[in-house]
Amino acid sequence: MALIVQKYGGTSVGTPEKIEAVAEKITRMHGEGHQLVVVVSAMSGETNRLLELSAAVHEQPSAREMDVLLSTGEQVTIALLSMALQKRAVEARSYTGQQVHILTNNVHGKARIQKIEADRVQKDLAQGRVVVIAGFQGVDSEGNITTLGRGGSDTTAVAMAAALKADECQIYTDVDGVYTTDPRIVPEAHRLDRITVEEMLEMSSLGTKVLQIRSVEFAGKYKVPLRVLSAFEEGPGTLITYEEKEMEQAQISGIAFNRDEAKLTILGVPDQPGVAFNILGAIADAEVNVDMIVQNVGEDGTTNFTFTVHRSDFKQAQTILQKLARELKAREVSGDDKIVKISVVGVGMRSHAGVASTMFKALADEGINIQMISTSEIKVSVVVDEKYLELGVRALHAAFELDQAVEK
Repeated sequence: MALIVQKYGGTSVGTPEKIEAVAEKITRMHGEGHQLVVVVSAMSGETNRLLELSAAVHEQPSAREMDVLLSTGEQVTIALLSMALQKRAVEARSYTGQQVHILTNNVHGKARIQKIEADRVQKDLAQGRVVVIAGFQGVDSEGNITTLGRGGSDTTAVAMAAALKADECQIYTDVDGVYTTDPRIVPEAHRLDRITVEEMLEMSSLGTKVLQIRSVEFAGKYKVPLRVLSAFEEGPGTLITYEEKEMEQAQISGIAFNRDEAKLTILGVPDQPGVAFNILGAIADAEVNVDMIVQNVGEDGTTNFTFTVHRSDFKQAQTILQKLARELKAREVSGDDKIVKISVVGVGMRSHAGVASTMFKALADEGINIQMISTSEIKVSVVVDEKYLELGVRALHAAFELDQAVEK
């Protein structure tokens, strides 16, 4: 008998019929003897409806009241799912984040979990109940309702699994696992049987949207085995594990990409200590995240400083850089918001040489120019013109023979 924490997203519980289908799945697993804690999101479309209601009442509502409002979406789902289970003679109890006492900091809209008091849940499980918990929400030390921000229900599920020392945390989504790359671009892409937390962290940060990065970070920190499964069809899904030693790693596990990239360059900056801090400090003060950085020193005592940001931050960062250019007496500022980042990811890089050269040759053979390069222990990323995204991903998928790989 296993203790399993399951999470169902908004599309999985988007209608009464879908809630009934989820209840059937839970009833079957409960009947097999498993202890189950189920974390759910608001029904699809509900959060948008609540946002529209708030906009109709107040153009700039307080963050505290927005959390009070948005947390109600999950409360509807937990009640309906518990009713559906009770109809099937499964004893179920629903709890909001406050009732379970998911303690967070006091940052409304993007709170972080600090502690979970799981005694109440453990008592219910010991009595054979299925526990249904509202995802995405918690409570701060002063009793205020908080929400966890984007991907919050995933994070709730992983945190509950850590607190309960669950055997597995299962994230049910609209895909049946983690693929070597996006099958919409490469039809030959296949589902991975398992992938390490390290690889999943890299792929999530690089644009793979199967799991939110915060939930993967939490799983890695507390060594929670995660499994991504389809809510709509049966299958083994993909196990995300911290136990790298059990795996015979392929050279590369997957190809990730991010369309939301932009590049900025400040040319002719004086090559002297503190200049990089002046540039990136001003960008950081504006709450703009910088990704890749390249600095090229010229022979005339100046340097060219290039970095990438999220495409939505491009205009703001460009304005800041233009002001800095005048202060630093730089030559000019240039920018390009028509770029993408493509990355190859795999812990197998640690024991395989030549990954970068294989990547660069594959792109060169297709006439794709590399504008920037970034590496880590288990990834190599390049920036290229956005028109080459699909061609580049297909070329790399073939070059590393991922279309021929068997599930690990």
